[in-house]
Amino acid sequence: MATTPASPAKSPVEKLDPKVVRTALILITGGMAVIFDTTIVSVALRTLALRMHTSVSTIQWVTTGYLLALAIAVPLSAWALRRFGGKRLWMFSLAVFLVGSVGSSLAWNVGSLIASRVVQGVGGGLMLPLMTTLIFQAAGGKSLGRLVTYVAMPALLGPILGPVIGGAILTHLSWRFMFWVNVPFCVVGFLLAWRYLADDTPSKDTASKARLDVPGLLLIAPGSSVLLYGLANAGTDAGFGHPDVIIPVVLGAALIAAFTGYALRKARPLVEIRLFAKRSVASASAALFFSGFSLYGAMLLMPLFYQDLRGTTALTAGIMLVPQGIGTVLSRTIAGGNIDKYGSRGIVLIGCAVVAASTVPFAFAGPDTNSWLLALWMIIRGFGLGAVIMPLMVAGYIGLDKDQIPHASVLTRMAMQVGGSFGTAVLAVILQDAIAAHHGALADAFHVAFWWSVGFAAVAVLLSLRLPGAQRAPEPGRSDIPAQHKDPVEA
Repeated sequence: MATTPASPAKSPVEKLDPKVVRTALILITGGMAVIFDTTIVSVALRTLALRMHTSVSTIQWVTTGYLLALAIAVPLSAWALRRFGGKRLWMFSLAVFLVGSVGSSLAWNVGSLIASRVVQGVGGGLMLPLMTTLIFQAAGGKSLGRLVTYVAMPALLGPILGPVIGGAILTHLSWRFMFWVNVPFCVVGFLLAWRYLADDTPSKDTASKARLDVPGLLLIAPGSSVLLYGLANAGTDAGFGHPDVIIPVVLGAALIAAFTGYALRKARPLVEIRLFAKRSVASASAALFFSGFSLYGAMLLMPLFYQDLRGTTALTAGIMLVPQGIGTVLSRTIAGGNIDKYGSRGIVLIGCAVVAASTVPFAFAGPDTNSWLLALWMIIRGFGLGAVIMPLMVAGYIGLDKDQIPHASVLTRMAMQVGGSFGTAVLAVILQDAIAAHHGALADAFHVAFWWSVGFAAVAVLLSLRLPGAQRAPEPGRSDIPAQHKDPVEA
């Protein structure tokens, strides 16, 4: 009997499983502590230096120590997940972050504060990739676009609302409350995880096979942390030409390159570098790197623009960033709901273009530019950022099986973290050089820095062309991974 060839069909947009949504909300509750903590503390360094009777260069280690510990812990998350299981590892990470938060709030001097922040960084470094891994594993490759509207919200709103919360606390309360804010998220997140997350403790046989790749850890952990340390130093007056920047950056890059060569030869490395052979992982990581420029780099410029050029307080500057958060919320339904239907490429391309276009007005703005007009452009910019981050988070997991997802989480998290640090350092140096070149004329200097930010967003537009587009419907007889989630370029 003859059969009529089936015409290509668009894959249906499946409804989210309520159990997956519940898992996502449980994990996000705890994850909010890490996201908000990082951005809240960023506005408080000068205040902490005064309260601790120390220099700004010393108090900077409150942030630097946290970032270095986080960079060391992130690569460990994939191994620890195999060794201990997701539920136990998540609860352990929350407990570690809680201990670090309480220790920071009770710190009696700058040394105890920095030490407690390092503890926080270990917990946060495990939590960030683990949260994404557990949510996407629970989804089983289905409706990732709709699911990411939940996953992405803390990452999108943290840089926007964190400075506002931090500014309000510093204005009306003791600095110690910046760390007490984390406690309810940690406690509630821990209890919810203990009560409702499925027990996925590996068998003794599976756990015994999950051996820690010690040589790999000794390469990638110090490599990533030293690289981030060098980039953090580049944001100071010294710029990129100082030995404190050149030596750590070169050493860090060399260690990461050595790890790459080592991982390509090892059967089961600490982080599976070979995933970069997949178009989805490679293109999403590259775009996330430059999105770090657009998001975190510009988050350096925006508060300084309002405080230094327009003369606002830190709290007012934080409030002026709220419209950008409103824009990200508006993009949540529109962008997230269409990822499964149309793929990531077109949405990211449009989002990057919107970010670039909505940054242009700030390259012309001055002290007297209408605040309501700037707020409108901030809403549009936030909409574009939301349309970039959400589909990029999905793109990095297309076509991966369950065991590959933890490694993809590590790779994409490190790409965005290094991109954010690099973008912040580059724009800080550009702004400092522009101020010197224009003899202290702040308006002209900010114009130069914002034009560079526009250029970085334009580069992200080009990188988005390599992202996976809309995929074909599933092939007959295939039920393991839906075809709309299969990567068109296999390793």
